[in-house]
Amino acid sequence: MKKYSCALTLSLLLIGITNSQEIIRRDPEIESMIRQISPQRLEQHILKLVSFHTRHNMSEQNSADKGIGAAWNWILKEFESYVPASGGRLKVEFDEYKTGGERQRIPQEITLKNVIATLQGSDPADTRIIVMSAHLDSRAARDIDNTNAAPGANDDASGIAAMLEICRIISAKPFPATIVFMAFSGEEHGLLGARHTAQKAKDENWNIIALLNNDMIANSDAGETLANSNMRLRVFSEGVPALETDAMASLRRYTSGENDGKARQLARYIKEIGERYVDQLDVTLIFRNDRFGRGGDHTPFCQLGFTAVRISEFNENYDRQHQVPRTEDGKVYGDLPEFIDYEYLRKNTGVNLAVLANLAQAPWEPVNCGIRMSGTGNHTTIGWEPPKQGKKPAGYYVMMRETYMPLWQKKIFVTGTEITLPYSKDNYFFAVQSVDENGHESLPVFPGQMRR
Repeated sequence: MKKYSCALTLSLLLIGITNSQEIIRRDPEIESMIRQISPQRLEQHILKLVSFHTRHNMSEQNSADKGIGAAWNWILKEFESYVPASGGRLKVEFDEYKTGGERQRIPQEITLKNVIATLQGSDPADTRIIVMSAHLDSRAARDIDNTNAAPGANDDASGIAAMLEICRIISAKPFPATIVFMAFSGEEHGLLGARHTAQKAKDENWNIIALLNNDMIANSDAGETLANSNMRLRVFSEGVPALETDAMASLRRYTSGENDGKARQLARYIKEIGERYVDQLDVTLIFRNDRFGRGGDHTPFCQLGFTAVRISEFNENYDRQHQVPRTEDGKVYGDLPEFIDYEYLRKNTGVNLAVLANLAQAPWEPVNCGIRMSGTGNHTTIGWEPPKQGKKPAGYYVMMRETYMPLWQKKIFVTGTEITLPYSKDNYFFAVQSVDENGHESLPVFPGQMRR
């Protein structure tokens, strides 16, 4: 490895958590795609999904305009309408599975369907898969109530609407990596559709490098606390991986990397890229896998070792979650479309689009990243190797932050594969990411011990 002097090769891009000037460089193509997001189309999608009365997992499957079957058939047709613009790269299909039975939340065996839309990467050798997911089912108060209205405008028609709008916009553009849109059924009865697909991905060895699960991304009103803001978005991420090998645990203990697993790196990436492209929005990192006592469709993927996070609105309104629509004492209950903040949904859709587009164009991650641990001193030497696949990076960012800071503070651009910095490895955490000539970055890689 060639060693580069810090003083000669540093190019600092400061991320705005310090008092330094922040430099924002946007890809004009990604910026243009985000401008195409239509709040009107998002609203149309939500209204259509609400029109099916209920999308309960035990509701009708054979009606054209009512029940969960009408919903997944409509979603399939919407995805299919984007196939011509993709030049045939977009493939849309149902993924069926059986679930339910005695002593289960669904008391009898039924067949449910996920809708999967795969935008095949333009590079046949690129096996990377980036996933955006949301759930298509809805529920009122009771698990088995499949007849009362369950509009599910926010939970989770908002996630489905965002996914459809992103697929419409990006299908016309080739990306080296593959982007997959997953509309899951079964979420409200135990993450059933996600569990089915996660196991399938594991069994078939899918190279999923990131999964962005969007669940409730369009409500800005907290209800009882009177908090109201469409300027904050939460990203939940696990710390210690749910599936951790002995080797991973040993490295985590050695490096004190409890806050630097792959899900945390993805969450930081979403914050950086999302805020780069979407104005008037603070992506807030929640350092736990999900909310207390509840779960989302990212969790089955985490449990099988995939890198997955949950994206969700900052304020939740429980008068509008799993409620039978009604008015009591002048208060309206129910997850109804009139409570959706469509400007907020537009911004949150933009965050997802920016991350998908940036990551799908980025080089592969650097490999064998390590810190030289031998000897003592107040300098730190970090080395890595170029990615073994894909296009050659234009360079690399070495990222650093003080140990008590949650976010990366500096990004140092280098063209070599080793650097010595005048900062003690005892006082800072580091990571390395590949970057191409247009500024598209890979996910950060947290270094272990440098190989001799």
